[in-house]
Amino acid sequence: MMGKEEEIARIARRLDKMVTKKSAEGAMDLLRELKAMPITLHLLQSTRVGMSVNALRKQSSDEEVIALAKSLIKSWKKLLDASDAKARERGRGMPLPTSSRDASEAPDPSRKRPELPRAPSTPRITTFPPVPVTCDAVRNKCREMLTAALQTDHMKYKNRVRSRISNLKDAKNPDLRRNVLCGAITPQQIAVMTSEEMASDELKEIRKAMTKEAIREHQMARTGGTQTDLFTCGKCRKKNCTYTQVQTRSSDEPMTTFVVCNECGNRWKFC
Repeated sequence: MMGKEEEIARIARRLDKMVTKKSAEGAMDLLRELKAMPITLHLLQSTRVGMSVNALRKQSSDEEVIALAKSLIKSWKKLLDASDAKARERGRGMPLPTSSRDASEAPDPSRKRPELPRAPSTPRITTFPPVPVTCDAVRNKCREMLTAALQTDHMKYKNRVRSRISNLKDAKNPDLRRNVLCGAITPQQIAVMTSEEMASDELKEIRKAMTKEAIREHQMARTGGTQTDLFTCGKCRKKNCTYTQVQTRSSDEPMTTFVVCNECGNRWKFC
């Protein structure tokens, strides 16, 4: 079971991430968790949760989040004030002890009073939230950098999962779902299949036809075309082009003109 300090530190890290992403979604739930926990001064100092809550309060525009954050900070500040009061009491000194031999004996004014040892004073905390120790701040920053490095492929992984879900749910592609369910396509295979491999037979035929058409247009303009400077390339603005005219529709329709730029390879057509 997670200890209290680890749980508070986990909440602090999530609040820091919200501040970094400038998104307070779910912040109220985390603040309510903190309000229900018995927080001590030691936990405040070891987890830096006060700094995280204060940073969220400054950035958030949600009045409810701001109000709850202020309430938490105010209650935690009382812990610091109480700690300061105890430190001042200890710093005022200790009463002088009486002699065990004769408590009623009057002190000799000629004798020098022995100097009593001073009580150790607790360092006073003058800021809220407390300023973190430098080494802790560096260590936490290093942890964030390592976590970010380990999550570089996280979005790529999610996109690949979405691609598989989309293809499996496609009503026009029942064969893929059937093959996965009956084991013809193993989990290991679908994990590495490309979008072209998962596509339905109908979509594969459409892509194949489009590829053939693009190749045909390119070859017609390149091999059987006529070089001209009548056309201006919309990409490089040069006039070094080659064109070919083909009757692609009925005979009473105008011919389709295929043009390719000899400079940059840009292709276009018009009727």
